[in-house]
Amino acid sequence: MKLKMLYSFLKTDIDEIEKELNLAIESDTALLKDASLHLLQAGGKRIRPVFVLLSAKTGDYDIHVIKNVAVTLELIHMASLVHDDVIDDAELRRGRTTIKAQWDNQVAMYTGDYMFARALDYMTIIEEPIAHRILSNAIVELCIGEIAQIEDKYRFNQNLRDYLRRIKRKTALLIAVSCQLGAVAGKVPEEVHTRLYRFGYYVGMAYQITDDILDFTSSEEELGKPAGGDLLQGNITLPVLYALKNEELAPKIKKVHEYTQKEEMSLLINEILATDAIQKSAQLSQLYLKKALKELDALPPSKAKKSLRDIALFIGKRKY
Repeated sequence: MKLKMLYSFLKTDIDEIEKELNLAIESDTALLKDASLHLLQAGGKRIRPVFVLLSAKTGDYDIHVIKNVAVTLELIHMASLVHDDVIDDAELRRGRTTIKAQWDNQVAMYTGDYMFARALDYMTIIEEPIAHRILSNAIVELCIGEIAQIEDKYRFNQNLRDYLRRIKRKTALLIAVSCQLGAVAGKVPEEVHTRLYRFGYYVGMAYQITDDILDFTSSEEELGKPAGGDLLQGNITLPVLYALKNEELAPKIKKVHEYTQKEEMSLLINEILATDAIQKSAQLSQLYLKKALKELDALPPSKAKKSLRDIALFIGKRKY
């Protein structure tokens, strides 16, 4: 079953959000519009808008209000991808050239900034002050996370705590805030939107760990970028941290740099796969998923709750 089937009943609202995203990136400046559209047309799972919509359905659901929150979160996510590609010097994103590769770093950075600004504009329709505090805090943490990722490049002596803190800021926080802000916009009690925040956080942690596993276990065609690309770019992910505990393999991993040849990387990936690094990483991902499902258990039964649960389980079953 495909992920989209799990929330197919939201198709009309998701189509509405897609239209709104196209409107959001409209600009009198052709270059800015073209660059933004280039990323938007690359597609994506739109998982953050989906979490916004499903969480909002636990309260007072009004698509004309909720769609603004969904567009806000997706624009922030897109902006972070554009900035990530500049930091990582990435050529491909979802199988297409990145904005920095299609144009240059300057165009990419200002396109990302433009998306951030448009996101904040869309959020102004939400009157609850707590929503704006949640969003501003998330953006601050996101920026800190980007800096941490730069500082941690090729730092092979980092520990598990460093990694978990980094992926919280990189991925989990925005998913957590998507769940929480959807619920806040639906005017649910604080206890509910706090619980949904925790659900989103745990799902986000599991999601990123699984992505980091797939970077080693998937093909270049499946990834839309070279396998092992994270390590090549100096991003020390969970499978690498576990593989570094292998005394024979650690020196080889520590020799990786941005100009390491493809053949050498291929051999190294196979050696990492031969360890228990993938299995141990998967175990931690499953632990986060269990915590996410526990948070959901406290909510009353609903179609939205079932979909949130199904999505969490889908993330846990993605092919390693």
